[in-house]
Amino acid sequence: MRLLTAAVTTVALALGAQIASAAPIEIKFSHVVAENTPKGKMALKFKELVEERVGDEVTVSVFPNSQLFGDNKVLEAMLLGDVQMAAPSLSKFQKYTTQLQVFDLPFLFEDMAAVDRFQQSETGQELLNSLNKRGLVGLGYLHNGMKQMSANEPLRVPADASGKKFRIMTSDVLQAQFEEVDAVPLKKPFSEVFTLLQTKAIDGAENPWSNIYSKKFHEVQPYITETNHGLLDYMVVTSAEFWNGLDDDLRVEIKKALDEAIAYGNQISGEQAAADRQAIIDSGRSEVIEITAEERQKWVDAMKPVWKQFEDEIGADLIDAALKSNEG
Repeated sequence: MRLLTAAVTTVALALGAQIASAAPIEIKFSHVVAENTPKGKMALKFKELVEERVGDEVTVSVFPNSQLFGDNKVLEAMLLGDVQMAAPSLSKFQKYTTQLQVFDLPFLFEDMAAVDRFQQSETGQELLNSLNKRGLVGLGYLHNGMKQMSANEPLRVPADASGKKFRIMTSDVLQAQFEEVDAVPLKKPFSEVFTLLQTKAIDGAENPWSNIYSKKFHEVQPYITETNHGLLDYMVVTSAEFWNGLDDDLRVEIKKALDEAIAYGNQISGEQAAADRQAIIDSGRSEVIEITAEERQKWVDAMKPVWKQFEDEIGADLIDAALKSNEG
């Protein structure tokens, strides 16, 4: 009887092991914005493509709007295995590498075409590997767009920002950028921005059009100045432990799906930026201020010293390579 019981137990354990091994791998994809943003749509497209192609082996669960983690915590959570994929803004990687601060420098890129040229260049692709020593793997760049400044009062020249409190991401470059115009930068989570603006705990913020519209910041900010002064892009990232632990064939399929999803997200990013800008104007809730070339130059002159301030940390050669992308 004992032998029979042992045999039954052995068979049950073997079956259990087979069932466990057949369970699909779950990729938890965490991000902080709404599902109707370029990042939100990219994540859903990635889920769709992965489950369509390797759904028996991998499932993707998308958690938007900081449901799982804010960008300030998600990388730590990733290294602990609590989340497998995220797309934090490039500013969020400062504690892991100083090189990516190049993307925060004000007025460095003339437009998104220049950004794309730099990111797809050999130098830009090498930057994806700048996190490897910290256990993270950069998988690709995702566009959101150029940033605009919103405020409770009109901003036309740098003097208009003096003394005003602006929410910024956790970035020393962005802090220095606002300090150059005598403003007060405050590092706050993205999930708190609407309330901070609504209660006038802060005076303004910097965001691309899609963030302003999707998060309804235009409903609590009467003025938005079209400065295109900076970039808010993301890096899709995973942990080296998770990524290298995948079977080679499966990793190739997931990367292929991700590349397609990123291309999709980047394609709609520019279209959505223009549409969201127009939707904000049509809403009548916020006035979009178009500054003159002379006014914009005053902002450039005021903020450009930040480049020199961070040249040693970022690397002069990296800044020069980014600048050359403006040449087309």
